[in-house]
Amino acid sequence: MTRFTSSNQIFDWISQHSNIEKERKRTKYTLDAMRTLSELADHPEKSAPVIHIAGSKGKGSVAAYSAGVLEEAGFACARYTSPHVTNWRERISLSADFFDEAVYCDAGNELFSITERYTAVKNTMTAPTFFELMTLYFFLCARKARCNAMVVETGMGGRLDATNIVDPLVSVITLIEKEHTEYLGNTLALIAGEKAGIIKQGRPLALAEQRQEAYDVFAETSTEKGSRLYYLPDSARVEHIHASLKGTSFRLTSNYAPAPLVLSVPTPGIIQAHNAALAVLAVTVAFPHVDGASITRGLAKSRLPSRFEKICDDPVTVIDGAHTGASIAACAGTWTALYGKGGVLLFGCASDKDVFAMASILFPLFSYIIITRPGTFKVSFPEKVYAVFAELESMDQKNTGKVRLMPETQSAIELALSLGRERSAPVLVTGSFYLAGEIASYTARGRA
Repeated sequence: MTRFTSSNQIFDWISQHSNIEKERKRTKYTLDAMRTLSELADHPEKSAPVIHIAGSKGKGSVAAYSAGVLEEAGFACARYTSPHVTNWRERISLSADFFDEAVYCDAGNELFSITERYTAVKNTMTAPTFFELMTLYFFLCARKARCNAMVVETGMGGRLDATNIVDPLVSVITLIEKEHTEYLGNTLALIAGEKAGIIKQGRPLALAEQRQEAYDVFAETSTEKGSRLYYLPDSARVEHIHASLKGTSFRLTSNYAPAPLVLSVPTPGIIQAHNAALAVLAVTVAFPHVDGASITRGLAKSRLPSRFEKICDDPVTVIDGAHTGASIAACAGTWTALYGKGGVLLFGCASDKDVFAMASILFPLFSYIIITRPGTFKVSFPEKVYAVFAELESMDQKNTGKVRLMPETQSAIELALSLGRERSAPVLVTGSFYLAGEIASYTARGRA
C-alpha cells in the first residue's frame, strides 16, 4: 500500500524522528540499529561501490568533486551529504542533480515498510533516529535508481556514524580539527581515532594533510588494518593556485592520476584546490581507469552550495558554511583577497563550536558585525556568541560600537542586507550552514 506521494512528505516523516544534533538527548550510540535496518532492507549499501568520506572540514567539497568526476567518467553516481542549504534533496542526490520524484517516493515507501518491520522486532528504546533513516533512505534511493557508484559523507565522527556499515573501495579523511568534543573526545588524537573508524580491513585510505598528532593515529590504524595509506602531500603536488571571483585554478601532479593536469573549480578559495586534489586522489585510487578529461570536466562543473557562494549582487552577499577555526581562517583569507577589509559580517553558530577561535579571526576584518541565531535546526545561544565578540570589541578602542546582537534571524538578515546597500559594502554570512541556508532562502524569495 502506497503511503507517500511526494518526497517532501517523506522528509517530513523522517524529521519526526530523534535527531541527536538537534535534540542532544541520546548519549549512547551503536551501529546495531543501522545494521538491523540494513539487513531488513537486504543491504542496499552493497548495491554499488562506495567512496566513504570523513573529516572535520572539506567533506562536502570532496564529495561533490568526487561525484562530479565520476559522473563525467560515465558513472551513475549517488551522493550522500549533509547538511542541506535550501532543499533537503541536496542530501540525497544523483551527483549534483536530484533523483526523479518517482525514485524518492518508491524508496520512501520501501523505507516506511522496513521501519514497520523494524518496530515489530525492536522496542521503542532503540527506535531509529533521523540520521539512521536518512542514511538508509539514501542507500534505497541509490539502489532504486540503479546507481553504479556512491559517494558517501559521514555526518559526525566516523566509527559510530550511521554510514559506517559500508565496505568502500577507498576511505577518505579530510583535515581533522577539534569538533563535537562532547561526542568525539577533547583531544585531536581522540577525534582522529573516531574518524579512523571508517578505515576498513585491506581497503586503502586517501588522507589529507594533517597535524602530526592526528597523522600518527591514521598511520597506526592503517598499518593495523592492512590499509594502504595514500597521504596527499606524498602522493600529489598542488601548485600554481590562483583564486578569483570566478573560482580556483591549480596544477596537479599526482602519482596516481594522469599528470600533470591544469584544473579549475568554480568555488573561490585556496583550500578548494587541496579538496579537489584529495577527491582526484580518492577517485583514481578507487577507479584507476578514470582519465584526465573526466577529471578536468568533472571538477569544472561541480557546484558547492554555501562554500564561498555569491548569492546576491545588491549588495554583494557571500555565504560560507565555515564553522571551525581552520575553515573560518580559510574563508577569511579568501574574503580579504577578493573583497579586502571592511564590509558587513552576519554571524551565527551552533552551541558546540569554538566561538573564540572564529571571532578572533573575523572581528578585525569587518566594519559592522551582526550576531544572530543560525536558524532553529541546532541548539544555539546567540547571546553567548555576542559576548565573545563584545569582549574583543572592549579590548579594541578603535572599533567600538560595531557589534550588534539581533537573535531573530530574519530581522538580522534584513539589517545586514540593508547596511550593505546603504554603505555599498559587501556582506559575508558565515558560522553555520543553517544560517547560510536561511539567507539563501530569503534572497531567493525576494527574486521570485
